[in-house]
Amino acid sequence: MFDDRYADDPIAAMKPRRGPAPRQQVTLARGLVVEHTETEWCGAVVGAREGLVQLEDGRGKVRAFPLADGFLIDGKPVTLVMPQRAPQQRRTASGSLAVQQQRARVAMPSRIFVEGKHDAELVEQVWGDDLRVEGVVVELLDGADNLERVLAEFGPGPARRAGVLLDHLVAGSKETRIAEAIARGPHGAHVLVLGHPFVDVWAAVRPARLGLEAWPEIPRSIEWKTGICRALGWPAEEPADIADAWSRIRGRVRSYRDLEPALLGRMEELIDFVTAGAQ
Repeated sequence: MFDDRYADDPIAAMKPRRGPAPRQQVTLARGLVVEHTETEWCGAVVGAREGLVQLEDGRGKVRAFPLADGFLIDGKPVTLVMPQRAPQQRRTASGSLAVQQQRARVAMPSRIFVEGKHDAELVEQVWGDDLRVEGVVVELLDGADNLERVLAEFGPGPARRAGVLLDHLVAGSKETRIAEAIARGPHGAHVLVLGHPFVDVWAAVRPARLGLEAWPEIPRSIEWKTGICRALGWPAEEPADIADAWSRIRGRVRSYRDLEPALLGRMEELIDFVTAGAQ
């Protein structure tokens, strides 16, 4: 038989390597020991920022290298990657954790009543997400003088609570006398009347949001909102001027941090009151 000892060509059997050798991805961690391929600098990871990784060698010297460079761990090529940050859950304007809902919750029987349109708009802006999750509806009184009539029509009860937010709830004020009468009345056990000390809800916005150290003092002989507009150099002759001023003020409110604690605490109490025991 013919002996062809060179029938198998070992060179021909070798397959050429295509592309660079695959590198294992390794997440950066403090203390991880790696070697920079190009400079052969070996050290422990002590920091990482702006696309750089900082390595400290055995003598305590620190050098920074581009994170995209080649590195070795135990002689094997690796690609260093930044650790993944846990996704931060969105918070509502009131500071609560946002709840993802596909549909609005059916309105619950209980209600929160506020004096006027501006109060309702501010409540919606800051607490709207929370109220929709709970199914709480905010309704207008169109003035504190209407509170007793509105409550009589509403008919508060154990499963139908009413929370009320009033302006200027301070000792001796008309609003305080109304609140005390409601508490003594037939619906008192199922109604919670709270309020802030400000003449108007405008002043519950921190003055610093408008570049003020404090809200201007307005004489009692001048309607408060009109006086505020004039003191700030804004038009105040027409109802549209007042509406524009409120839009300007409310536009500076981004979250609960822009409101005074005297309003924040009362609103949180009212929400807790009307949602107590709700399923």
